[in-house]
Amino acid sequence: MIDNTGEASVPAAGRLTTPATACLPYHPESVTAARRLVVAKLREWGLDDLVDDAAVIVSELATNSVKTGCQTRMVVAVRRPTDRIVRILVGDGSRSMPVMIQAGLDATSGRGLAMVHRLTHGRWGVTPLPFGKVVHADLATPAPISR
Repeated sequence: MIDNTGEASVPAAGRLTTPATACLPYHPESVTAARRLVVAKLREWGLDDLVDDAAVIVSELATNSVKTGCQTRMVVAVRRPTDRIVRILVGDGSRSMPVMIQAGLDATSGRGLAMVHRLTHGRWGVTPLPFGKVVHADLATPAPISR
C-alpha cells in the first residue's frame, strides 16, 4: 500500500496533493517525527480540522511499531487517495498483527487501537507483507462547502 513512486494524486476537487513519506528508526523520538510529518502535510492541504485526530492516530500506530523491536526502519506516510479521504500508513518489519483489546480500568496501556478505531469510525486495517506489515487508518475529510 505504500508506494515509492512519489507521484502526486489529484482528488476530484482538482487540487494537487503530493503524498509525504518518511523512513524512521525504531526509536521513541520517531513517534514525534511521524506526528510532525502528518500534521505538516494536513496543514499544507488545508485540513486543519483533522490535525488533532491524525496526530493521535499516527502516534498510536508509530508507537506500536517502535515497540516491535525491529532492527530496520519503519515507514510513515500520509496520502489522499480521494478528495474525501486522508490515509495514514505505518509500515514495519514485524509480521505480528495488531490486535484491539479490551483494556482494564487500571491498565496503563492497550487503548491505542481502540482510539484509532473510534477516530476512524472503524476505517483502519492491516496489509501483511512478506517481511512485515502496513497498518493504515482513514479519516474522512470535511464536506466541501457548496456555493
